[in-house]
Amino acid sequence: MAIATSELILALRTTAERLLLGADYKWTHLGACNCGHLAQTLTPYTREEIHRFALQRPGDWAEQAAEYCTQSGLPIDAIFETMHRVGLSAEDIAHLERLSDRRVLARLPPAVAFAIDYRSRDHVVAYLQAWASLLEGELPPEPLPFPAAPPAPSRQRAA
Repeated sequence: MAIATSELILALRTTAERLLLGADYKWTHLGACNCGHLAQTLTPYTREEIHRFALQRPGDWAEQAAEYCTQSGLPIDAIFETMHRVGLSAEDIAHLERLSDRRVLARLPPAVAFAIDYRSRDHVVAYLQAWASLLEGELPPEPLPFPAAPPAPSRQRAA
């Protein structure tokens, strides 16, 4: 499971919101699919650029995430590096592409989880929102700020 980070949670929620607002979605397009949309949120690249980068190596998002190499020099690996930096693993990327992480599915209404369709915009949005909520519950607690030290007592002599 992904490492809970504020940046990842915000990216998941932002991606869900963009899809809700009607962003172009097409599961068969590497820049406009489930992972492609998250990559758009996390990087400065457009859907067309992400698609072009992903076509430089064979395979879908799951296969490419498994082949990720920091030394390849391929732009798609720079995208994977960004995804890893915010807390995602290759397994998380594979689960996102197929909406298949059991812990996330357990947070969805049973009717949705049972009939989840990884090619459905509405199901992708529900999955992203459930995943963000799950990760929010796993964020480490914020440390309590220490109160300012009280002023030292005055050592002036009475006159």
